[in-house]
Amino acid sequence: MNSVRDLKVYKLAFKVTVDIYKITENFPKNETFGLVSQMRRAAVSINSNLAEGCARNSTSEYKYFVGIAKGSAAELRTQIEISQALNFISENESYKLVAEIEEICKMLTGLFNSLKIKTDTDTVTDTKGKK
Repeated sequence: MNSVRDLKVYKLAFKVTVDIYKITENFPKNETFGLVSQMRRAAVSINSNLAEGCARNSTSEYKYFVGIAKGSAAELRTQIEISQALNFISENESYKLVAEIEEICKMLTGLFNSLKIKTDTDTVTDTKGKK
């Protein structure tokens, strides 16, 4: 991998972030500092944490930031469901976004697990207890 931008999960999360910005443009103005702000920050957080984790010096740090990205995706999914329940977005928009976020969560889990395997093999010790 040359860059975090090469990851499919990064690309899909970036697309979802742009979609969230466009969709929240139509939210009631009194939600500017409520759901609009929360949804935008959660969406941006997914990509930001992937980028920060990838730039770190260790696999364990990368894994940590992937976990944060997954938490942000879960937060965004909840906010989308709330927005749909309040009729700020349509059922179709909600369904599409939630499906994309669930795909992001699956990819983040896969990335996390691949990093966990890498961490586990990196920390294997020899018979004398040395790394």
